[in-house]
This record gives sequence, C-alpha cells and structure tokens, in this order.
Amino acid sequence: MESSQEQEVKLLGAWPSLLARRVTWALNLKGIDYHYVEEDLLNKSPLLLKLNPIYKKVPVLIHHHKAILESLTIIEYIDETWKHQPFLLPHDPHERAVARTWAKFGDDKVFESAWNALCSIGEEEKEKAVELTKEALEHIEGELKGKKNKFFGGDEIGYLDIAIGWISYWLPVWEEVGSMSILDPIKFPNIIAWISNFLNHPLIKHNLPPRDRMVNYFHGRRKLLTSTPHSWIKI
Repeated sequence: MESSQEQEVKLLGAWPSLLARRVTWALNLKGIDYHYVEEDLLNKSPLLLKLNPIYKKVPVLIHHHKAILESLTIIEYIDETWKHQPFLLPHDPHERAVARTWAKFGDDKVFESAWNALCSIGEEEKEKAVELTKEALEHIEGELKGKKNKFFGGDEIGYLDIAIGWISYWLPVWEEVGSMSILDPIKFPNIIAWISNFLNHPLIKHNLPPRDRMVNYFHGRRKLLTSTPHSWIKI
C-alpha cells in the first residue's frame, strides 16, 4: 500500500447517504486510511460547496488536494489508484462494462422508482412506483439466478455489490417508513440470499448506520418531501 497516498485521502459524506456509504465500503475493502468529514445535508459546509459547486452533494473524495465527484466514479478511481487486492472491478473489459451497466441500472431504475415510492403523496402514485421498483428488481433477480457465487462477481464483494448494496439496508428501511412491500422473499429469493451474504460481510455489517436512526431520519425526510415538493433532495 502507498501510505503517502493514504494520508492525503479525505471523504466528505453524510451518515444517512447511501451514495457516501458506497465510498466508505470501497475504501474499507481496499484497506485505505482516510479522514472522514461529516456534512450536514441541510446546512452544507463552504468546503463542500466549493468542491462540488454544481450538484452541492456528497460524497466528495479529496486525494492529493484534488476532488473526485460522483460515488460510482469515486469507486472506480479508488480501484484504479490503489492497485492492490481486493480488486473491485473485474479485469475482463466485457465484465467491467457489464458491471457498470448494471450499476447504472440500479441507480436509474431501482433507486429512482423506490425513492419515488417513498416520497409519493397519493396511493395510486405510490403503487405505480412500487410496481416499477419490483419490475426493475426482477431484472437483478434474473442476473443472480443460477449463480453459485455469494456475490455478483464471485465469492468476494466487488464493484457491483457496492453499487447496489443500498438495496440490502436502505430499501427495507424505506419499505417500513413508506408502509410498502417490495422485497418479497418468494418473488426475489436470489436477491434475498445476496442481501444476507452482503450484510454478513464483516466490513459491511460493521459499517452501517443504526436502523432506528435511519427510520427516524427518513420519516422526517418523507414528511418534508411530501409537504414541500420542491425540496426533493436525494441522499
């Protein structure tokens, strides 16, 4: 490992942010020392606004005084900069492309529809968003079907597991807060098995926000979002 590099790593994040949590998982899996800075999403620091002036959101990774933005980009940067095991992205170019495609699918389809379901005001709107979430999860279920490995890329956690790892913890919290039923174990047995493997990994289960705090936070967030539509701030 390159200790001189590690000493210069700083991460701006926020405890309920699934996007920031992805980066902490990647850093911890690679064994990289870093300094974590907690941001208040409702009162963002001048440093965050300076480093990410367009989107004004976490996470932001600072390495050698340079900022890297967007969680999935940051994970790739980490894997390419610290070239030691475990490797997060597959070595094969086609497998790397497939992993990136599924990661984008997780953000564009699963995350978007699940978040919309949580924040929907009317029941009809919520039901539609829930169904869209389930339809998206069916594709991920199909990708896992027939695989004997514990994770998407094998027996070790990789890039795609990190990218959609939020499904294992955030989505059940959103189900509770929004009084929704999405992760049906009969409909999604392979996803449920993957969730169990993911959450039981030592570096994951010891790096999750407290569930009761998550539930309280998202109850408050949902109340704010449904009462003030223009405040739809994702985390």
